[in-house]
Amino acid sequence: MRIVLDAMGGDNAPQVEVNGTVKAIKKNRDLNVILVGKKEEIEKHLNTYKLSEKERARLEIVNANEVITMADEPAKAFKQKQDSSMIVGAKLVKDGRADAFVSAGNTGAMLVTSLLTIGRIPGVIRPAILVPMPSKSGTTAVLDAGANVDCKPIHLAQFAIMGSIYASHIFKITNPRVGVMSVGEEEGKGNELTIEAKEIIKKLNLNFKGNVEGRDVFNGNADVVVCDGFVGNIILKVGEGAGVLLVSEIKAGAKKSPLTIIGGLLMKKVFTQVKDRINPDAYGGAPLLGIQKPVIISHGSAGVEGIKNALIVAYEFVDGHINEEIEREVKKMEAKSE
Repeated sequence: MRIVLDAMGGDNAPQVEVNGTVKAIKKNRDLNVILVGKKEEIEKHLNTYKLSEKERARLEIVNANEVITMADEPAKAFKQKQDSSMIVGAKLVKDGRADAFVSAGNTGAMLVTSLLTIGRIPGVIRPAILVPMPSKSGTTAVLDAGANVDCKPIHLAQFAIMGSIYASHIFKITNPRVGVMSVGEEEGKGNELTIEAKEIIKKLNLNFKGNVEGRDVFNGNADVVVCDGFVGNIILKVGEGAGVLLVSEIKAGAKKSPLTIIGGLLMKKVFTQVKDRINPDAYGGAPLLGIQKPVIISHGSAGVEGIKNALIVAYEFVDGHINEEIEREVKKMEAKSE
């Protein structure tokens, strides 16, 4: 299997991307990676690692002279930077030279590039960004997390299908529980969007539990939570901010007195476990579901582990034939509505 990695996408590219790639191919011997970006820079970093002949043969470098930055306006960048690592990489996937695409670059540009270059799965109206969130039961998938600010009920229904399939394969959750984000668990609560979406989702072959509230993302009462991208992005950013606050408060509290310092040292292992649980690098990235080939969007500040895990998740995405299953289930939904 061959995965394309935008080697110039992240905040610390290409060093982090190269390091993460080396770790990924050492972990998964069936993984081949095409690194796309400024060839000389990539080779310089790659040459610092001791790779066997077989390992080096599993890596390919494709040159791209331009970079889409975080400051670039997505649509304009797509038109003006056709020789960027992001667009060149997407074209390799579109042309069948690779099975999936990973980037830690500009999220908006990734959305535009994936839509216009690789294209949607037949039947999918709007692709959605799925964000894995830590919860008491393991992981909760929240989608959409920002690709679609304004949604229709049918979009949320498709998000429920795609999210359930992804959670089943990647998070290994049997019969994932699906909920619609609302302002209360009671049946009649919600706005026009959520109330109408529920009526559609009820008719699907999903483990649908109805309304869920914000706290249900973290308390494990649902495995998949669907909402429009406006709400989903707020959930994501609030979660990230709360995680940073939690870690900083623990650190500050542990330094207040000799007694708390000793207690902090005794609890160091627990604190590390908590930090690892809320670290985005642990999940690799957010899949853009609904695109014809698997696309994983990593955080711009992703570290080596984040890039490694993004490549591993992309491999699992392809290996699980998730897109084929999404296409089948979306067609079933269309047939029921006719």
